[in-house]
Amino acid sequence: MRRTTLTLIAAGATILGLAACDPNATKGDSTQSPAANTAVTPPAPNATPAEATAPVGAEAKAGTLPNFVGMGLQFAQDTAQKAGFYTLTSHDALGRNRNQISDRNWKVCTQNPAPGDHPTTEKIDMGAVKLDETCPTLDQGASSPTKASASMPDFKGKAVSVVRDSLDKATSITAKDASNQNRVILVQSNWQVCSQEPAVGAALTGQPVTVKAVKFGETCP
Repeated sequence: MRRTTLTLIAAGATILGLAACDPNATKGDSTQSPAANTAVTPPAPNATPAEATAPVGAEAKAGTLPNFVGMGLQFAQDTAQKAGFYTLTSHDALGRNRNQISDRNWKVCTQNPAPGDHPTTEKIDMGAVKLDETCPTLDQGASSPTKASASMPDFKGKAVSVVRDSLDKATSITAKDASNQNRVILVQSNWQVCSQEPAVGAALTGQPVTVKAVKFGETCP
């Protein structure tokens, strides 16, 4: 009986050992990926990204555009957005091509389109000057400078920056202080042209261009 019992115990141990080594066993299988038992919920087919503000192809809504003239530029932009208009731009109403870097330092002189009912997708363009400046009778910066092609434009009274924006980028341009003080013209939008060479109407054939200027507010000699 003792011998038979020992034999049965040994046989049972062998069977357990074989089961532990069975590669097809599912319990404790170290080759199974933990992710295999993790349920993955697919995203909803019509889910909208978090950054989207409106469905693609949505129709423009009708909105009432306020009158911004006389407002500070920053306040006007905030007011436009509250009214539902978000496509906003601005320009220098004095035609000097200055950038409105700090909107709080500028005030609105003109706006396009005029106040009234418009689609909220309409682009709103505001002409502005600095707070200590006077709005011009006519918005001088409503359109971009026209690129000169064959002849020299008349730049007198315009900013030196307009000269550079109007001529071919490859044109050699020299800007000098017309007051004979030998001041260096650093911020070109702050200087107005007094004289130019070549003269107005001269054929542009790649020759260098020279302008003499004084600061805005000064009188040309």
